Amino acid sequence: MLGFFRIVAFLLLLQSSFTTESSFEEKVKGAFFGALVADSLSLCTHYEYDAIKIKKFYGSIDDYLAPGEKTGGITHGVGWGARNYHDGNGNGPAKRAGEQTDYGDYNILILEHLASTASNPHQISLKELIPEWQKTLRTWRSWICTQTKKTYRQVQQGTSYDRLGGNSNAMAIRYAAAFGYYSTEEEIVQAARIAMFTHKERTAHLGNEFFARVTFRIIHEGLSPITAIKKVAKKSDRWIKNKVKQALNKFKEATNEDKELSKQEFVDDLALTSMARLWDVGKSEPIKVGKASPTEGTLPGSIYFIAKYENDFLGAIKANAMVGGDNASRAIAIGMVLGAYHGVNAIPSNLGLGKLVEWEKCEKLINKLPLLNTNSKDEL
Repeated sequence: MLGFFRIVAFLLLLQSSFTTESSFEEKVKGAFFGALVADSLSLCTHYEYDAIKIKKFYGSIDDYLAPGEKTGGITHGVGWGARNYHDGNGNGPAKRAGEQTDYGDYNILILEHLASTASNPHQISLKELIPEWQKTLRTWRSWICTQTKKTYRQVQQGTSYDRLGGNSNAMAIRYAAAFGYYSTEEEIVQAARIAMFTHKERTAHLGNEFFARVTFRIIHEGLSPITAIKKVAKKSDRWIKNKVKQALNKFKEATNEDKELSKQEFVDDLALTSMARLWDVGKSEPIKVGKASPTEGTLPGSIYFIAKYENDFLGAIKANAMVGGDNASRAIAIGMVLGAYHGVNAIPSNLGLGKLVEWEKCEKLINKLPLLNTNSKDEL
């Protein structure tokens, strides 16, 4: 009889594990909205490199805030001087709480493009995308990165599409919506590569592809983030292998009570900066790449947060915002991966519909994507 009850208890536990697992739709939406939410939460400290200053002024970033909202409307931008990097670019008012940085806006642009072609699904075509991109940039209120400016000039000068982009090593993930459009891993990777047409440096594309594969396997194979990261790294370029190893070793050090790092007040900040070289950009203050935009720091930094806060979506995106630097670049990777893992329902209500400015608009668009559109499924 005792054995019978043990079997029943086991079956109930098994059933519970199935019923609490996110559905495909929840994972796909989690990946997209997780990226936007994480990006928006980082808006207030985007390009602020002083974690001590961030904690002094913000305490804890629990809700959306405008850029530099508690630091006089500006961020330090080490070496570049205090300024607001999201002041509207002369195309309208400065970004406000709940809006996106340029990273989030690029993901929305790709969602809009995919939704517009949903009736005839196919791989992203720059011939179709670039006119939409050019039109969007005319009213772009986010920071416009150097590579975007360069590519815009190239297009105007008639540069062929296969030669577009600059040699920046900054990772620019823009494909968070693609998981609702493409059903295979290679299609996702190709879309990721095309969407980052403004950048052509090798390591930036390696990082871009890496997170595409990790997120796909979380959604389609039910892997945990750490397991997916290890499996993808195993068959990746040696450069990726080394960066993943570096990040996971730092995660273990930061969570080992016997290690000095784990006892530090600014443990996450120190973890990221300790993984990077000094980046002397010829300005007044050299900074460490671990908090800046180059993929050599952004990729291991993102993996560090994903691993440390694997079971805590909110904890991960808050900690990332508090570290500062180019936290928005990391935010897309962190939010996309953990959002896919936990599902869209893991996003707190104070950061969801009615709070994230673009949520309602994007909800309508993402529902049009082929893998989420119930009408198109019925027709198939």
